[in-house]
Amino acid sequence: MCTDTAIAVRDLRVRYGATEVIHGISFEVLRGEILGVIGPAQSGKTSMLRCLNRTLEFTPGARMQGVVEVNGEDVARTRDVYALRRTIGMVAPLPVGLPLSIYDNVAFAPRAAGLTARASLDELVERCLVQAALWDEVKDRLHTLGTKLSGGQQQRLTIARALSHRPAILCLDEFSIAIDPVTTMRIEDVLKQLKAEMTIVLVTNLTQQARRLADRTMFLLDGEIVEIGATDQVFSRPADQRTGDYVNGIFG
Repeated sequence: MCTDTAIAVRDLRVRYGATEVIHGISFEVLRGEILGVIGPAQSGKTSMLRCLNRTLEFTPGARMQGVVEVNGEDVARTRDVYALRRTIGMVAPLPVGLPLSIYDNVAFAPRAAGLTARASLDELVERCLVQAALWDEVKDRLHTLGTKLSGGQQQRLTIARALSHRPAILCLDEFSIAIDPVTTMRIEDVLKQLKAEMTIVLVTNLTQQARRLADRTMFLLDGEIVEIGATDQVFSRPADQRTGDYVNGIFG
């Protein structure tokens, strides 16, 4: 594996019971890039993400075959799965807030990892909320319940919580589904800045979001990679007719 490779996937297959939903895909994600992953519903995008940090294991009957390496380590052989999940921040399509204050939602994981100095926690909480485009809206009520926030605010709180791990890799699965367009654009600007610090895998049904953000784009269809390449090429000069049809809205 190239030293510039953050994630390497080889012959990945995923089954739920007897049904195979990902059919032997292989690809790499480079350090410091945003890889956009597009495709219709039921294409295997979320299942692929869940293989990266082994959260697929939480689903009864789910099985992964093949090799997934993160920073050169086979995730199936890692001895510390909790450290793996701290390395990979994951943001789900809909917000999953902890029944804690806004502050404690963000501080929870760093505290669990041993960070106890109040000044350091204060700085970390503010930084993560700023990065998630939420700080200005909540800075005067950090000790109110995070579950009292609006849906869009809770999603941004989820992003802040993912960033609190200081992850090397950030995976976003339809992060903007519950967020208004103006806030979505603010977070997109933040993601462009964050790629200087981390690798980002962006799963999105919004093809134009991938076009705005991604350095490279992968088109998944029915559990197979149709095409992966530089975003401008995938959108403007696709190698496969199916890619062109999808990004131009002919199907999907």
